[in-house]
Amino acid sequence: LHSTKSIKNHDLCSLMQEVGKSYLDALNDIQRQAAACIDGPVMVIAGPGSGKTRVLTYRIAHMIHSGVNPGNILALTFTNKAAREMKDRIERVVGPKAQRVWAGTFHSLFARILRVEAHRIGYPNDFTIYDTDDTKSVVSEIITQMNLDKKVYAPGIVRGRISAAKSNLITPRLYVANDELMAYDRMNRRPMIHVIYEKYAARCKRAGAMDFDDLLLQMYRLLYQNPDNIREKYQRQFQYVMVDEFQDTNYLQYEIMKLLTVYPCSKHNICIVGDDAQSIYSFRGATIENILQFENDFPELQTYKLEQNYRSTQFIVAAANEVINHNKRQIQKKIWTDRIEGNKIKLIKTMTETEEGKRVADTIIEQKNRYNLANKDIAILYRTNGQSRVFEEQLRRYNIPYRVYGGLSFYSRKEIKDLISYMRLTINDKDDEALKRVINYPRRGI
Repeated sequence: LHSTKSIKNHDLCSLMQEVGKSYLDALNDIQRQAAACIDGPVMVIAGPGSGKTRVLTYRIAHMIHSGVNPGNILALTFTNKAAREMKDRIERVVGPKAQRVWAGTFHSLFARILRVEAHRIGYPNDFTIYDTDDTKSVVSEIITQMNLDKKVYAPGIVRGRISAAKSNLITPRLYVANDELMAYDRMNRRPMIHVIYEKYAARCKRAGAMDFDDLLLQMYRLLYQNPDNIREKYQRQFQYVMVDEFQDTNYLQYEIMKLLTVYPCSKHNICIVGDDAQSIYSFRGATIENILQFENDFPELQTYKLEQNYRSTQFIVAAANEVINHNKRQIQKKIWTDRIEGNKIKLIKTMTETEEGKRVADTIIEQKNRYNLANKDIAILYRTNGQSRVFEEQLRRYNIPYRVYGGLSFYSRKEIKDLISYMRLTINDKDDEALKRVINYPRRGI
């Protein structure tokens, strides 16, 4: 803790020294140009380790220094942690007024707006937000009521189909009219998904509830249907819109952005930051088409490419460039670094997962002995939680202490979900999912 605090204090002192000179002097030439360009549509293509967060931070600080009201700035991120860090860093430059910037995730900020405006589209303002478990529970109950085979209509798969439909602005009515979607469901022996989707949407509406996808879909409805000129209201509110990690946005998120940044009240002051080569979330509905289409939607666009990598060594950057060069559609750029070459990358193939775990453990021991490394200097990255077991077995066999990060989150624990369900019921007595969770726990013979 003492070490962490010292590092933070050192960073703060360094930042305050930079601000004392001029906050833009802390940036390289292309970063400074991107941060200083605050009007009109702007696209910042930010390669990995290129100082993207610093550019975002200083760009917002520059807006405020230039007289923009912090409350008129909307900064959309993909994690609340990123939004908090952004606000903290801006505050070091411009002071407490940075906290008035609207910075947060798509879901958190749109939920905040819907808490005020939901009644305009037929929902209560105190609507319940269903998490993934709630959604699967409702879907599972509908499947049971329809006497469908849960091995075919697995609730997780059906929920995924509904989520994908919403992410592409497909309502139950549009779903059944889409020949491609219906043919796909028939091919997979699930021709009743559209009925489940319709019943699920009706159940949520009746319970005064929205799932995570609804927070986006209903925000779009609010702006598109435009009751009481609500779109103009929020265009005047959010005169400057910034979107981080734009390559990870889905079709629905981009459509909402366009509604917020088109005329009559908007001046097209939208800035997107991202990298088409880092788009990896297609399985969650993200589409690289958004970042490739942006130039067509905003022809007056100004583009800045952050190509210097400050994080990685030459071997890593060169290898990444070689892989990226094979992308058929891309925004051309050349990532470079002036850091020394460093160690070469090793690619090892093994026949079994057990052999893979053993090779990793052997390599750890070798690296510790050769370079006098501590355990905390070494990380093992794997793709799914289920893959940790084989590594744990080998590390225990070699008596190497380890810590697994991730697993069940605090809010997913049963006792926490039970307590929150009681709280949800006190606010929304139509919330059937919360009622079912707590009505017979502790057992009451119901």
